[in-house]
Amino acid sequence: MSDRMTAVRTGCAFLLLLGAVSVQAQSFPSRPVRMVAPFAPGGGTDIIARQFAARLGESLGQTVAVDNRAGAGGNVGAEIVAKAPADGHTIMFTTNSIAVNVTLYPKLNYNLFTDFQQVAFLASAPLTLVTHPLVPAKSVKELIALSQKRSGGLNFGSNGTGTTSHLSGELFKLAGKADLTHIPYKGAGGVIAALIGGEVDMGFVASISALPHIRSGKLRVHAVTTARPASALPGIPPMANFVPGFDTDIWYGAWLPAGVQKPVLDRWVDELRKVHGHPDVRAAFERDGAEGIFLPPAEFAVFLKKEVAKYAELVKRSGARATD
Repeated sequence: MSDRMTAVRTGCAFLLLLGAVSVQAQSFPSRPVRMVAPFAPGGGTDIIARQFAARLGESLGQTVAVDNRAGAGGNVGAEIVAKAPADGHTIMFTTNSIAVNVTLYPKLNYNLFTDFQQVAFLASAPLTLVTHPLVPAKSVKELIALSQKRSGGLNFGSNGTGTTSHLSGELFKLAGKADLTHIPYKGAGGVIAALIGGEVDMGFVASISALPHIRSGKLRVHAVTTARPASALPGIPPMANFVPGFDTDIWYGAWLPAGVQKPVLDRWVDELRKVHGHPDVRAAFERDGAEGIFLPPAEFAVFLKKEVAKYAELVKRSGARATD
């Protein structure tokens, strides 16, 4: 076969491939979209996922169904997405727990950096230190004193081992010298139900999930975990006022399986950016105490690497271990 013929055939194959990519991108989405939220209903991840799903469905012209797959600090849902077909019809909305799990779990059934494509960073929110109103402590200092005085200390609920709510409790235990026992749940909804029902004494719950129950009086808020006060909770002090250097938050982002073609990825970025800027979504962020920040894939990837390193240090300092 001549070199010219080989070059012609190679060129034709390349053009056919480009054509196939173009057709797939133009036809996307060709069926309903599955949006995996790897925590139970009622938490911040679920709330944000459903806010986006409704508007994305309108924009994409296909049903976008939220699929809650809780377990192992978000790892159950993450593994499902990592192994899904890379055609753009499966997307994951999750939290910074995915950055924590890289260090916290000795073995994962996926690789954060090779099995996923970052799509967009969406929002950040403080966590709130909350208790049942009948817990006899009305400040962070009183809560620490109560934990030290009570036999067996206090227990705190988290969204699951390795989540920011778990690490925040471990840091409070370490730096605040509080006597605490960790009880993991499968999401913020479970923690809130346990707090309201008196099953646990306290918890670090994202403002997005906690605010309705704080406003109704079902939960008492003692502090926010960010270094600065939260606008949605005027008068509530930062944890750093009581535990110097305390500064944690919970952020939310979207991922696709690795290997999704660039035109499909670009479509997702454009659609998420559009929904992110919608007045109703911005108002929901503000109402829920979240800051809506949009980072596209390249910026999100740089941010993610820094977060993995940051949480590796937090895991080391806190002595946290994966047990569920």
